[in-house]
Amino acid sequence: MSLSLRSLLYSLSVVGSALLTNSMAMAQTESVVSNDLSSISQVTEVNQLRDIAPTDWAYEALRSLVDRYGCITGYPNQTYRGDQALSRYEFAAGLNACLNQIERLVASSESVVREDLELINRLTQEFATELATIGTRIDDLEGRTAFLEDNQFSTTTKLKGEAIFAVVDTFGDGLGTNDNDPTQTTFSDRIRLNLDSSFYGKDRLRVRLEAGNIARLDRATGFDNTRLGFDANNGNNIRITDAYYRFPLAQDRVLAFVGASSLDTDDILAVLNPALSSSGSGALSRFSRRNPIILRGVEGSGIGAKIKITDRVTLSGLYLTDDASDPDRGEGLFNGSFSTGGQLQFTPSDRLDLAFSYVYEYQTANDVNLTGSTGSNLAQAPFGEVTTRTHQLGLDAVWELRENIKIAGWAGGSFANEAIGNDKAIIYTAAINLAFLDLGKEGAVLGISGGIPPSLVKNEGGAEDRDPSYLLEVLYKLPMNNNIALTPGAYIIFNPDGDRDNETQVVGVLRTTFKF
Repeated sequence: MSLSLRSLLYSLSVVGSALLTNSMAMAQTESVVSNDLSSISQVTEVNQLRDIAPTDWAYEALRSLVDRYGCITGYPNQTYRGDQALSRYEFAAGLNACLNQIERLVASSESVVREDLELINRLTQEFATELATIGTRIDDLEGRTAFLEDNQFSTTTKLKGEAIFAVVDTFGDGLGTNDNDPTQTTFSDRIRLNLDSSFYGKDRLRVRLEAGNIARLDRATGFDNTRLGFDANNGNNIRITDAYYRFPLAQDRVLAFVGASSLDTDDILAVLNPALSSSGSGALSRFSRRNPIILRGVEGSGIGAKIKITDRVTLSGLYLTDDASDPDRGEGLFNGSFSTGGQLQFTPSDRLDLAFSYVYEYQTANDVNLTGSTGSNLAQAPFGEVTTRTHQLGLDAVWELRENIKIAGWAGGSFANEAIGNDKAIIYTAAINLAFLDLGKEGAVLGISGGIPPSLVKNEGGAEDRDPSYLLEVLYKLPMNNNIALTPGAYIIFNPDGDRDNETQVVGVLRTTFKF
């Protein structure tokens, strides 16, 4: 084979690889090369390809194909990767691209080298079967694309759903009762439909529809520590729970948030508990999902931003209120309960993430809940129904011990005082979570969590918790397929409500999660 013929074949092969990969990705069929071919661009000068040098044996052939016929494409990072292997179908796709270009040149009466025409004719005969197959595939793709365009739900909106079925029961005396089992075994559900809209590719408007009948266990047991991490009870009536918009600024280094409903602290500040933070597929208990001192404060409506200072440092800030829609005196966007603060997230290595957080909260008398309903009753409202100010500090971390083992944890402190008066209180919490990934099956997770739910350790104006509570949780998430996961598990609360005289509480859960 001559050098020019071999060069031309070499060039056509990579063109074919590029074109065929794009077509097959559109049809969601098997991939033949890397996914980074999704934005291959036309090359107008061979010097645009960073990995092609004048000393390469195929340089002149590539330059000729670019200059004379314009049927060479490159990867998004301006590379050509001429030594990449290819199939006969990929080669045929490249041949087809150049053949079409040459036909256009002939039709427009532009000159085409006779030797190239003869070569193309021979190659066309050699790869006639593959070219016919590619033509059929292209026709099929065009038909399927037209059908999808005519029948798509929306050009801007995607629908994602999650359904939870849960069997739950608790064991142990309820608070202030002699009933050693105040709850019955329940079977309940929570359904979420997320409508995620994007108007220019990198933004997202989220509207969530939610219905459920998963009851709050604290209302039966008397202990906030027993609450599930996925409870939601509105009698299975559909309601809008989320309505917020996020969009990039400053060349994508800033991600801004504006929310009218259910814009939460954890939407803006980082949650460093990747394997267990999700309500649908993470921890079973409310406490074990995330740091309650920092990430369960006053929230609902407001603004926030995440600023990427460097590739390893991110600064986040927020202002949120739960009374923005209330026009009464002492409420509204600026005069009711609110939280404001920020977080510095630092990634010193690929295996370690750290986050330092500070949040200031102002909670009016009827809204006081300093622990996000995860700790003792005293920690929740140390001064009673009194307007309270608090400074919340938190340290969160996640460490990838090995590729399939993650250790996450947090420590948090709340320094509260009466808005009118001099009484002060201190609340603290800490936890550590271990996640063993792909244990027994790809996608499976064995989670072990332990910690101290928020406890009131100092109160100048009243009672303090007698003893710290301890929570231990074990779960195993078993994926049945890509859309269904079964999670059996249990969590135990020792010294519930900060008092060793209260009987240990045990919560058993069997959760099935459907994602679609």
